[in-house]
Amino acid sequence: MGQQQVLGVHGIGQGKTSQRELTKSWRDALERGVKLLHDGATPTAESMLAPVLKVPHWSALLADDEGGLSTREAFPDDATPFTADEEAFVVHALDDLLTPQERAYAAQVDPTTLGLVKVPPSITQRAIAYDRRKPGGRVSKLIRALREVHTYLTEPDLADQVRQYVLKSADAHTTVLIGHSLGSVIAYDLLRHEEIAAPGTAGAAVHTFVTCGSPLAIPTVQRGMGITDGRLTQIAPRLRWINVFDRDDAVTGAAGLALTTDQVRDVEVDNGRLDPHAAIKYLRTLPVARAVTATWS
Repeated sequence: MGQQQVLGVHGIGQGKTSQRELTKSWRDALERGVKLLHDGATPTAESMLAPVLKVPHWSALLADDEGGLSTREAFPDDATPFTADEEAFVVHALDDLLTPQERAYAAQVDPTTLGLVKVPPSITQRAIAYDRRKPGGRVSKLIRALREVHTYLTEPDLADQVRQYVLKSADAHTTVLIGHSLGSVIAYDLLRHEEIAAPGTAGAAVHTFVTCGSPLAIPTVQRGMGITDGRLTQIAPRLRWINVFDRDDAVTGAAGLALTTDQVRDVEVDNGRLDPHAAIKYLRTLPVARAVTATWS
């Protein structure tokens, strides 16, 4: 199929990263995965071609002169107070992930502080309960991811601005769409609204969709997208959809997407104990390498 051209949609925490740094980190990780894919084998010249990569730095839309996200509609960081609506969203999402026993435990917890700002007690209680099952600070990353997802889902003008910015990097040669973390929600929105990979749109040649570290399985996230029956909206049936997840990645809810749609192929990976949600860890895995080189069997 020749050299693939990849459009990447990044996730949280990229406000102080430059376009060049972001693209380089993704490219290095993808190239490492392609090399690993062919280690010890005799690949064809075509299959060894590393993909051409574009990663539009949509976080730059909201950056101030110092690179921080500080506009009124900026995505929240650890110094941003919770709004009441945001608190409710995070509470409901954590309740989605906790067992009844863990929720009962959370109700008995004496709230303390979590992170750099005072986290609402309702979130702190649930975070402590979740942390007992998934220790190592992973729940903090989950909360940050949920806050950014909430902002994207509740600021339609901002969400449209982000998607249009991403679309500027898609063209007739784009063949693979990858979304990591919040980026998987953005990329999925582009597909379900037929803003990309549909006849007459940018990226009409896209044949593969890859989600990594995606929160799309979390019911509260789905409800925020207008999905109330637990089934993700269908995307173009011609697309191969690969969802790569690590059960230790709290942002995925420790689950794949197979229960939410019959269009997806879940592939579990082990990204190690240290930050299993990291984009570069997902991007260098064999499933992603197969997807971006069109060598999936």
